[in-house]
Formats: sequence, C-alpha cells, structure tokens
Amino acid sequence: MRFEVELAQRLAESGCPVAALEPRVPPRVHERDGFEVTLWTFYEPGSPQEVSPAGYAGALERLHAGMRKLDVPTPHFTDRVEQARRLVASPDRTPALADADRELLADTLRRLRRTIGERGGAEQLLHGEPHPGNLLTTRDGPLFIDFETCCRGPVEFDLAHAPEEVGAHYPGVDQELLRECRILVLAMITAWRWDRDDQLPNGRRLGTEWLDQIRTALDREGPDTPG
Repeated sequence: MRFEVELAQRLAESGCPVAALEPRVPPRVHERDGFEVTLWTFYEPGSPQEVSPAGYAGALERLHAGMRKLDVPTPHFTDRVEQARRLVASPDRTPALADADRELLADTLRRLRRTIGERGGAEQLLHGEPHPGNLLTTRDGPLFIDFETCCRGPVEFDLAHAPEEVGAHYPGVDQELLRECRILVLAMITAWRWDRDDQLPNGRRLGTEWLDQIRTALDREGPDTPG
C-alpha cells in the first residue's frame, strides 16, 4: 500500500489521469484499529458512456507517458505469469481443475510467457491491470486507480486488460503482440478463478467460460499458437 500511495502521488503531480490522494490528510498509509487505510479524493461520477474506446486509449497512453519518466523497482510481468503457472501446477491449490484444463492453462502460460519475452520489444513501467474496474468515470474525465499490480513489460500487456476496441486507438501498437498478450492475460485470470481460495462472486462460472474462450482463441490463432 505504501508503494501505491507514493506512486499515485508522483503520477498525479505529473498530470497523469489518476485518482489523487485526499489533500486534507498526510499522503501516507494510516493505521487504525489494526487496519491499514488510504484516503483518496472523491470525484463526481460521470456516465459510463462518456468513456469511448478512443478516450480510454488516450487516458492509458497519457498514463504510460508519465510512467516512462519514473524509475521505481517493480516486478516484471513474467513474474505474475509465473505466479499463475505455479497455481495451475498445484492440484492442492486448484483441486477442481480438470486434468485437460490444467494442461491447457499450463501450456498456454508457459509458451506465451516465452514467446512474448523472446520478442525483445520495448518495455516500461505498467499499471498491471488497467481494466474497466480500475478506471473511474468522472466529470474530470477517466482516472485510473489501484496501482498495487504495477510491473514492467510491453504496453500491449496493459492494453490486453482493456476492452478489445481500445487497442485500435492506441498509437504504435504491435497488434500481433497484443493478440498474444490477450490470450496470456485470459489464461492468467482463468487460473486465479480456479484457486480454492478465490472469493470472486461467480468465479468458478467465469473460470469455465474463460477456458472455452481460450480454446476458441487458440483455434482461431492457428497451430503455431500454444494449445
């Protein structure tokens, strides 16, 4: 949480589209009754329809531009992939995952982690999970929140978390790399839904649906894609 507070403060000061800390209290993690609490600015909500794919892409591009100016220690995106792979490799932690599905996820995570890493493209500090749930629609425009998942990697890894239409409006995107990142991210979040300790409502149903989506995506990509 301390990392998130410090990073959000620096990004807000540089004009990035992020939610700011509450200015009336010290910018730090507050402890009360055994809980750690951070306090943030309240923003008047806007209509979800106000964030178009182009607006979403523009906000993410501005965020990435600000992040490129920062030098902070963060994990690499492949570290998060490895966490998902270890989860899939542990029947004790994912007891309800069928053998065929376990093999599918393990193979997809392993091969795409290697394929994307071998591309050797430009990498930078990333949000890590800039999906719609981490984007506030406010009267001040779209603002990103929740920076605890920051990592380093290609911008396409971040774009893979956004709605598919957003990628068409982000300049300079490697569309093939983005397709690979989308499948990789889908495999990661699917693995987490099969964690025995997962508490996401309807998580097991989503995990089943996403397994089908992975198979469909791999079939569409062709025989050279992990499958």
